[in-house]
Amino acid sequence: MGASSAAAPTAQPRDNGRLQEHRQYMAESVAKTCVLWARELEIMATELASLVNRLETAVARLEKVGLSAPAGGSPAAPAGGAPEPAQQEEDCTVPFVLAYDDLLSGPFKAFLDTSNQIGGDVAAIAKMVQETFINQRAFLVMASKSQRPLDSELPQVLEPTGKKVQEVIAFRESKRQSPFFNHLSAVSESIPGLSWVAVSPAPAPYVKEMGDSAVFYTNRVLKEYKDKDKVHVEWVQHWNNVFKELQQYVKTHHTTGLSWNTRGGNAMSNLKAAPANCGVPPPPPPGIPPPPPMVPLVPKAVAAEDDGRAALFASINKGTDITAGLKKVDRNAPRLPPGVWTPQTVRDDQKTHKNPSLREGPKPFVKQTETAPVRAPTRESPERPPKFALEGKKWFIEYQKDKPSLVVDNAKMDQSVYIFKCQNIVVQVKGKVNSVILDSCKKSAVVFDNLVSSAEVVNCQSCKVQVMGIMPTITIEKTDGCHVYLSKQSLNTEIITAKSSEMNILIPKEDGEFVECPVPEQFKTVIKGHSLVTTCTEKAG
Repeated sequence: MGASSAAAPTAQPRDNGRLQEHRQYMAESVAKTCVLWARELEIMATELASLVNRLETAVARLEKVGLSAPAGGSPAAPAGGAPEPAQQEEDCTVPFVLAYDDLLSGPFKAFLDTSNQIGGDVAAIAKMVQETFINQRAFLVMASKSQRPLDSELPQVLEPTGKKVQEVIAFRESKRQSPFFNHLSAVSESIPGLSWVAVSPAPAPYVKEMGDSAVFYTNRVLKEYKDKDKVHVEWVQHWNNVFKELQQYVKTHHTTGLSWNTRGGNAMSNLKAAPANCGVPPPPPPGIPPPPPMVPLVPKAVAAEDDGRAALFASINKGTDITAGLKKVDRNAPRLPPGVWTPQTVRDDQKTHKNPSLREGPKPFVKQTETAPVRAPTRESPERPPKFALEGKKWFIEYQKDKPSLVVDNAKMDQSVYIFKCQNIVVQVKGKVNSVILDSCKKSAVVFDNLVSSAEVVNCQSCKVQVMGIMPTITIEKTDGCHVYLSKQSLNTEIITAKSSEMNILIPKEDGEFVECPVPEQFKTVIKGHSLVTTCTEKAG
């Protein structure tokens, strides 16, 4: 009794300790669960607030569409002046126009605000860029309710946007002495990207290319103001964001080209009339067409061969009853005399023990001669219309054939010439240009006066390049057959070649003739220590 009474008090504290630990564990679990619930409620509240904001924005737009045009006519302008820019824009609920509005109210507004903070010429060119973007918005509204115009009418439809772009470029050219010339140049180099509305079938890469063309000048701005004024650094970031968002917008809503309304009206009339509202979006396409009428199922007539096969299988399936129809042979029946032949008689030439050739097995398998695989006819890419135009700072000469007298007049020092997929042509460039590029051409030639940077010949066959003045560098890549005619002023030209053959440099002599010097194509490389030494080799003979 004494031992048991002593052990009881010891067990009771242990049970109390376990109970406390259990209670503490339960309390911690409840606390963790409450924290998780609180986080989930916070996330749900945030998402709900976002949805409410989007719903309020959509309702405001719908109300604006319903109230912007009174029954009596167009909305009146405020007293004492012209209507505000927001009132000049046409209201539209087409998705790609609303997405463009988000671009204007987001990245572009940040760029505009930063430009106004800098002031001066930057604010002035930003105002012109704003007018260009607003003009393009009006063009998108017109496209949302118009069919694609004819090719002859397309330049007239694109003319307003083109004029705005040229105004921005002209402003930069007139401000070469401005302290913000790098800012103006960055905008001027990128603004031709708004011509994506005329590019097909992939306008998004064109927008990216135009946005990247301003990197040279934006880097200058960053280098100059990085440690002086952070506003200019933000200005560069906002301008880059504008074209990044524009590229994403074009890629999402105009993947293969500008989206026109296949059920809309005439683009020229809509462009001239310019009504206040674009109306409701185009009606959705009709639903799924009804299924075709049911064709009565007529049982197919069974051929005679099928009847024979069916009878054969039916007789086989009889089992032991298959012999029930056979006649028994009477042993006492008279036999036919020898030599008498009946259809049932087996001849000697049909007996295997008298004719060894019948005991031969089947002939071995002989592999048939394989016929040459028939190749599918190669599909040639459709011929594209020739192009000869100046877009921004670049001359485009594309898909020209059999034209020996193409001339680029009044070329400027900041312009470049790009010749692409031409055949049997001769291009003459008058004036000093930045660069000349010959890409994927055959039996073509280009003659130019002076270059600022370099000439390039890429993926060409049997092409010729002639410089009349100065050419610092020429690059020849992946080309078979290239003749380069130098002048006396360009004897210091650097020649860079890669993956090319049949290259000849023609150097002028005093009497006006040329000395033809081939460019080496074969090289020898030896190992010396831990490096390689490469020298040219000449073929014997």
